[in-house]
Amino acid sequence: MTREETVLNYLRTHNIPFDHYNHPEGKTIEEAKRWWKDDGSAHCKNLFFRNHKGNRHYLVCFHCEHDLDIHQLEHKLKAALTAQGLPSCGKLSFASPERMMRYLGLEPGSVSPFGLINDAEHHVYLFLDKNLQQEETLSFHPNDCRGTVVIRRDDFERYLECVGNSYEYISLY
Repeated sequence: MTREETVLNYLRTHNIPFDHYNHPEGKTIEEAKRWWKDDGSAHCKNLFFRNHKGNRHYLVCFHCEHDLDIHQLEHKLKAALTAQGLPSCGKLSFASPERMMRYLGLEPGSVSPFGLINDAEHHVYLFLDKNLQQEETLSFHPNDCRGTVVIRRDDFERYLECVGNSYEYISLY
């Protein structure tokens, strides 16, 4: 079964409604924009980070029209984690392709919250930009950059509850 089929089957098995379409490869936001349908969804950018010790990993999702400063992101994640009594993220860096495969079962260019399906130990902590809470629908790769899943935000949150990883919405910009 392909990574995409795994995502679609997971959503169907958990009775989570979604729309899906395929398109040519889009490993970056700029490439993918050429193929996205005008479906009214907030297309999301997804970045996978590790802490300086390499023992904690964070997936960060936000609207594709924004960029993040990694130093500001470190401060925001640090504050969010310590407010919950969790260990600080410390200095962040992008996780290697090997770590991405190990924890999310994904390759660069296909990172998405649907990779959490492969994180059986719930190792990866997910941060979503607070602005996404205002969106009716979101869209992500289905773990393959040749497709897009469009999902209502409340159904996406049901998916997150099913998959079981810790997550929170925070203000990223």
